[in-house]
Amino acid sequence: MANIDWSKLTFSYTKTNTILKTTFVDGAWTPVESLTDDYLHLSAYAGALHYAIECFEGLKAFRAKDGSVRLFRPEENAKRLQRSAQYLGIEAPSTEMFIEMCKRCVRENIEFLPPYEATGASLYLRPTLIGSNPQLGVQSSKESTFMILCSPVGAYVGGALDAVDVVIARNYDRAAPNGSGSYKVGGNYACSLRSLNIAHEQGYKAVLYLDPSTKTKIDEFNSSNFFGIKGNKYVTPKSESILPSITNASLEIVAAHLGMEVERREVPVEELSTFEEVGECGTAVVITPVHKLVDKPFLESDEETVYTYGDGKCGPKSLKLYNFITGLQKGEIEDPFGWIDIVEL
Repeated sequence: MANIDWSKLTFSYTKTNTILKTTFVDGAWTPVESLTDDYLHLSAYAGALHYAIECFEGLKAFRAKDGSVRLFRPEENAKRLQRSAQYLGIEAPSTEMFIEMCKRCVRENIEFLPPYEATGASLYLRPTLIGSNPQLGVQSSKESTFMILCSPVGAYVGGALDAVDVVIARNYDRAAPNGSGSYKVGGNYACSLRSLNIAHEQGYKAVLYLDPSTKTKIDEFNSSNFFGIKGNKYVTPKSESILPSITNASLEIVAAHLGMEVERREVPVEELSTFEEVGECGTAVVITPVHKLVDKPFLESDEETVYTYGDGKCGPKSLKLYNFITGLQKGEIEDPFGWIDIVEL
């Protein structure tokens, strides 16, 4: 294995052995290359650099208790990338090609896969699709380059299951009402940076956005979906402008499997006071519990309404859901859903 202190991993870049790359040109994908250099030779006129013709995915590989190497629901990431690419009007790899490249990337960088004993650590995969041909006009790219990148990572924010303080930014939007919010395109994240930077300066770990039309309903966080626990109910927003999180969809299924009632519906801001637990959910975190949620009419103002959940630790129902998902990923729980894809070494 690589000479890495697995206990000190953060969610950050580490140079690995290879990245994989192929380009769709003249109606076909070029042979997949393994590149030891993760700097690209790319035209300065590439559509990705000027018009944000770019989409990406995030998934993880895990070393399981029995020594096997596992991917969690990679076919869902492939489908979501295809959906994003269709929105951008560029070619995407097939599901089979997507999964095989993910597995090949894991095999070529196996020494960077954290051991089973490394709590919260994994090999993060970042499939990325960009418009790569030179262009000046605003139009979909004719060529697209698909890459699989990877890096060993730890928790996204703080330590695993550390509760965080977050803020609602009423005077900022992550997405337009009929825009690209439900697609995993880079522009959505660029739109969140201004408010996120202000929030970080004020000591908050994340921003929660409201629906862009009326500002009366919960949408999602800057990098993950929202959920709340009320009694035995798992509640998450239904909105056309939020990203369909694979982790959130999995948590809904697990919650129902564990006997909870699941509601995907509009969630008015006023309902925040009725939840016993609130959290962020996504690939990078699985679940990050929220301790304090601060609602400000303007992010730059001192006026605020504060909602508090628990005592700064992960709530019992969130913890149960987290343990089930991570138990599947690490081979500690039998997979009743067929979600695990084994990487043959």
